[in-house]
Amino acid sequence: MVKKMTSIRNKLIKNFLIVVISTVIILDILMIIFFKEYYYSNRQEFLTSQIESSINFYDKYFSSQTLIQNIYDNIDSFWNNINAQVEILDPSGKLLMDSIGIRDNKLLRTPDIAKAMNGETARWVGTSEYYNGKIMIVSHPIITNGELNGIMRVISSLEDIDNTINSFIVLFLVISFIVILIGLTLSILMAKSIVDPIKSITQVAKKMAGGDLNVKSSVYNNEEITQLSNTLNYMASEIEKREKLKNDFISSVSHELRTPLTAIKGWVITLNDDETDKDTLKMGFDIIEKETDRLTIMVEELLDFSKLVSGIVHLNKRTVDIINFVTHIDNYMKPRALNEGINFTVEINENVSKGFFDYNKMKQVLINILDNAFKFTDKEGKVSLLVEQNEYEVKFTIIDTGVGISQEELPKVKEKFYKGKNSNSKNGIGLSICDEIIRLHKGTFDIESELGKGTSVIITIPNIKEGN
Repeated sequence: MVKKMTSIRNKLIKNFLIVVISTVIILDILMIIFFKEYYYSNRQEFLTSQIESSINFYDKYFSSQTLIQNIYDNIDSFWNNINAQVEILDPSGKLLMDSIGIRDNKLLRTPDIAKAMNGETARWVGTSEYYNGKIMIVSHPIITNGELNGIMRVISSLEDIDNTINSFIVLFLVISFIVILIGLTLSILMAKSIVDPIKSITQVAKKMAGGDLNVKSSVYNNEEITQLSNTLNYMASEIEKREKLKNDFISSVSHELRTPLTAIKGWVITLNDDETDKDTLKMGFDIIEKETDRLTIMVEELLDFSKLVSGIVHLNKRTVDIINFVTHIDNYMKPRALNEGINFTVEINENVSKGFFDYNKMKQVLINILDNAFKFTDKEGKVSLLVEQNEYEVKFTIIDTGVGISQEELPKVKEKFYKGKNSNSKNGIGLSICDEIIRLHKGTFDIESELGKGTSVIITIPNIKEGN
């Protein structure tokens, strides 16, 4: 059975109501306890003051006689000024006289009597067969010459107080109901203010998922939701940019593939002519060979890029003689430098010896970067390769005096598919391949450039085996 999902709106309303109702219930209970204790305490103080007044009168005028004699001779003196039921007990708690006429010598054992026997004034709340509802009994010791002579109890009905408290309870319940209704209304409005923007953002996200990247999410008053909305808009903008870069890349690659294929096809048609002379044949075959090599390099770049992006490339790291490695690159690039009239120099620091990296992949990186340096450097310009090494890393620095890169383009040149504005820019994957290879080596790849003044590329590769 599939569990039914609860909407955010319902959860918000439920949680808010739980807080409101819990708060209201707690406040109601506290208020009822407060009012009850307030009225009960007032009644106790009133009864206590009447008892003390009566006992003071007894001490002043009748203390020379025993308690039993006073009960027989001056009984009215105990409750003359008290508008409540009065009981007189002996020190053991036995009932001697009651203002309502009870005189049965019954032994009473309520908690207030026990405290009165210890010289304390105490109250007890309970029920009695002579009253409807609760009663309050206040017991006070009668002490003569420092000894307990008896106990005086005043009994008062709490019916009037309880009726007042019940009226307050009804009032509290009505107010609580109104507060809960207000809380429900506010929780619905609050949930709506949160859920409606989320619903709107969800609809925008669905449209974006469907390919409509021009749709934008609105800005809201809620800071977190506004941040989510802005993030979604930023994501759509970035996807749109990358989609454009990808399309430009496909267009560029298609054009670069078409150019050599067109040349090859044209020369194949020419060479099929039986009247083609030997010199033309040789020139045609040379061009076909060069264009085929060019196609091979482009296809290899695309394959390398695909593997790197898919994460299926594994480095074949080994100990490399850096001097031989750099000398090989120098020999590879020198003919081109001579042909293009570029002053190409290689400088190897004296402490350079051996490194630990993938020979072929790092060769691909350096040749790719040098290829860019040559491509964007005019005739008689300078390109230099500096190699340094310390205990921890090998550092390759390529500096050229070429056209440079604008500050606007500089952060983007290593992005996948990015093709610069310069007419010499190719398909936009060369530097991204270099970046991935260096990242796999756990090295760094930094580019510094200024438009019209040239570019510096700094590559560092860790010089130690992993785990050491």
